[in-house]
Amino acid sequence: MDLTVKIPDDLARELGAGFEDLSRAALEALAADAYAKSVLSLEQVRKLLELESRWEAQKILSDHEVWPGQTADEIIRDADSSEEFRADLP
Repeated sequence: MDLTVKIPDDLARELGAGFEDLSRAALEALAADAYAKSVLSLEQVRKLLELESRWEAQKILSDHEVWPGQTADEIIRDADSSEEFRADLP
């Protein structure tokens, strides 16, 4: 399936200057959002982005602040708990 996105010319120039490959950036953002919404699995993200390993898929997801198996709030809570734990150490 081919997907066409229409962007006003002035914004396309701005976006094009900000990304090495705008089409790839859009595809990665779509994959990350679909994963975050449980539409795609990690394996499906890997396949969509034509990556060789799940680790590459996880890297892209984390670049988009989507962490497999955890929400951002869960990670923040874990970090807070870790700080509290360390504060109680002698």
